Amino acid sequence: MNIKSWLLRSASGLVYVGIIIGSLFWGIYPFTLMAVFLGVMAVFEFERICEGISENNLPLTLLDAGGVAAICFFWQGYPIIIWLFIYLCRCVMELYMKSQKPIRCMAISLMTQIYIGMPLGIMTVIGNNVGLHFILAIFLMIWINDTGAFVIGTLFGRHRLFERVSPKKSWEGFFGGLCFNLMAAWLFAIGGGHFWSVEWNVITWLLFALVITLFATWGDLIESLIKRSLCIKDSGSIIPGHGGILDRIDSLLLVMPAVLLFVLLRYLLSIAF
Repeated sequence: MNIKSWLLRSASGLVYVGIIIGSLFWGIYPFTLMAVFLGVMAVFEFERICEGISENNLPLTLLDAGGVAAICFFWQGYPIIIWLFIYLCRCVMELYMKSQKPIRCMAISLMTQIYIGMPLGIMTVIGNNVGLHFILAIFLMIWINDTGAFVIGTLFGRHRLFERVSPKKSWEGFFGGLCFNLMAAWLFAIGGGHFWSVEWNVITWLLFALVITLFATWGDLIESLIKRSLCIKDSGSIIPGHGGILDRIDSLLLVMPAVLLFVLLRYLLSIAF
């Protein structure tokens, strides 16, 4: 990577990070609108690479995007009704589209709701009920993991982590990202106080870092598997030097459901013991 490409990648990455952090500190509504933007763009990218978007199927794609947007507002309650209405419309419209592959089209539509919409909806629900600073901690850990994996993997990567799906990822990079995240978790625990919206001890934070690292890595690999099966390099080109929105949120899409399970499990254990 030449210096010009590196500068472009760094600048666009900083803008992306700045938008997310800015929306987090602005409040739940701006943050939810940011999630809607990410979700809608990811839906268009996903359906474009899977099926292609044309004049004929654009109404279906718009419905899918609307469904994901509604899921992002689930923390308000009533958007569940809107999503159910959109879901029913989407299923019925398939009867009139005269598609040659209706099962494939409906499967792609359903996957956008689960693979893209559900994690973003979980994110906004947690942000509203636990705290936006907790969401900030999640994003920071994902980015710290990516940075650690890239740095250590570039310098010392020798053993392939999952060569069939992602030839460049290495075990050294994975453990580098894990070590970076464990250090970050330790700092969050001893220096965060009430800032992160949770009262966790050091052990809980370290376990949390492990969960983030594992599912961020798997999330990245799953999107790589999708792209490899479709014989493409990036999901889009909206972020210079990084690819598409889906390329940027791939880790988040698996991390958020895992975070919800972690938080719920910890809550249940605290009640039981």
